[in-house]
Amino acid sequence: MQKILRLLVMAWALVGGGTAVAQEQPVENAQIIWRLLDYVGVDYPSAVTAGAVVNDAEYREMVEFAAEVGARLNELPRNAYTPGLTEQARTLQRQIADKADAKIVAASAQGLAATVLEAFPSPVAPLVPPNLQRGASLYLERCADCHGVTGRADGAGANGLDPPPIAFAEVERARERSILGLYQVIGQGLEGTAMESFSDLPEADRWALAFYVGSFAFSDDEASRGEQLWRSDPEIRATINNLAALTQKTPAIVAQTTGELNARAVTAYLRRNPAAMTDKPEGGLTLARLRLRQSGEAYRAGDQSRARDLALSAYLDGFEPSEPALAVRDPSLLRDIETAMADLRAAIGANAAPADVEARNARVVSLFDRVEDVLDPAAADGGAGFLGAFTILLREGLEALLIVVTMLAFLRKAERADMTRYVHIGWVSALVAGAATWLIATNLIQISGASRELTEGFGSLLAAVVLIGVGIWMHGKGQADAWQIYIKEKLSHALSKKSAWFLIVMAFVVVYREVFETILFFTALWSQGEGVAMLAGAAAAMVVLAIIAWVMLRYSRRLPIGKFFSWSAILMAALAVVLTGKGIAGLQEAGLLDVHPVAAAPRIDLLGLYPTWEGLAAQLIVVLVLVAGFWRASRPAPLGSQ
Repeated sequence: MQKILRLLVMAWALVGGGTAVAQEQPVENAQIIWRLLDYVGVDYPSAVTAGAVVNDAEYREMVEFAAEVGARLNELPRNAYTPGLTEQARTLQRQIADKADAKIVAASAQGLAATVLEAFPSPVAPLVPPNLQRGASLYLERCADCHGVTGRADGAGANGLDPPPIAFAEVERARERSILGLYQVIGQGLEGTAMESFSDLPEADRWALAFYVGSFAFSDDEASRGEQLWRSDPEIRATINNLAALTQKTPAIVAQTTGELNARAVTAYLRRNPAAMTDKPEGGLTLARLRLRQSGEAYRAGDQSRARDLALSAYLDGFEPSEPALAVRDPSLLRDIETAMADLRAAIGANAAPADVEARNARVVSLFDRVEDVLDPAAADGGAGFLGAFTILLREGLEALLIVVTMLAFLRKAERADMTRYVHIGWVSALVAGAATWLIATNLIQISGASRELTEGFGSLLAAVVLIGVGIWMHGKGQADAWQIYIKEKLSHALSKKSAWFLIVMAFVVVYREVFETILFFTALWSQGEGVAMLAGAAAAMVVLAIIAWVMLRYSRRLPIGKFFSWSAILMAALAVVLTGKGIAGLQEAGLLDVHPVAAAPRIDLLGLYPTWEGLAAQLIVVLVLVAGFWRASRPAPLGSQ
């Protein structure tokens, strides 16, 4: 038991470390280039008017920034976008040198910035709408002293600053300023000014601050009109169709399709109410489609690595946020999409023919079209919410229940009912931690697709490791002729303080893994407006789980202890195989492991059986370890060594 405890601690450390490792580090140099281009697009009009320099210092800065963009582009890794990026940078430098019209320069700078983001993807939008109240609080705490309470650069700390702080309420400047540009400056600071980096703030706080600052130049009346436009005009909703579009598009760009007044009104509303974007479930799918298109382009250009990364981003950043809701509405469609996405990544990894990759890409896109119909708010109903919550909680809760009840039954069989409180401490703590996870994920941080899959993957493998050890141990006690001697003479010593901690941690691990996944599904149901039905379904599932627990505990009392050990060992072994399959699948979906499909193998989620060589091989290894462990534990041994 002590060996199992040490292994558990090591595996737990692995989970903590694994989830903290970022799966795709942003290209810092590309972000700096984007920020320089954003600055050029915003400030060039104050340097040049009607072909003449009106601010010599500002103009020299524009020339310097354009040259810096060209130099930094040359330092980036070469890919299919490199020739176009280089040509766009030269065009921008020529335009600035020729003192071209401000609209032309702004368009060139914005076009080059968009291509940089396409060539070197980095986070361009928050995963969930930011908390504007938090943004207001941060602004008063960190920004108002210089930029002023109303964003007019009239704070007490602005005196003597050279250059002076930005006036966020200035209409013309705000017209050319994007939320993403503000976010970049907040995170990186601005060289040559008093603006320091706020990189110490969590990502969610930086986005909240950027949205709050970006709303100063727009009035409440404009926001009120913008709300009416947003709700009544499909063309406007198509222009700003997700959070990424909202953060990247400036009011000037939006005005090109909607008109100046409408652009200001819609910008005022959405920057004050970014949660309005979540009314459109296709927002994430829009990003997923974009990433798939970019993946196909990269693959055709011969950039296999980037094509794989973009395909993975299509799943984790675009589709994955919709996964819990889809799992409730249409689980078969979810399985089809997961299989199709895995097949696409596998084809890219195998360097398949471009036509094959393109066909798989098109298959995924066609499935996304079906998702939009399934997730249409009009398709929601109380029956689906009830059934979804019921089946999810019953499915996830049953795995944890089997293990916890087996632990409790074992302790009672061993006449150590006093130790059951440690099991209860473990599973109750897991429920509390799950509730805390829900609150933190909702209000303080954002659980990304990669983090979710990594947590589920490593958590499943950790639980499987523990169950392998416990299962082999239980099998040995069930087969040994001297089990009565073991129980009477050694159990009191074996169930020491260290074993008590083991019971707590084991119960916590197996329950928290299920709680973590369950709260993600329930959050999706709640956001779909099915709260009452969800609670009713969850209550019904808890009643069924309670009945199952009562039956198991009552029946286990009648079993001879030898059979109890043997049957419990088989249960632990089966769950270890199931969790191994789920763990490998989670790490594959996070992009940590490659995917090599097995066409002939079935997919059975309940058994953790997924048609990939990696998953099947891992489960086969676990089966072999269990068989060897059971055989060794069954061998006769001297009474004193048991």
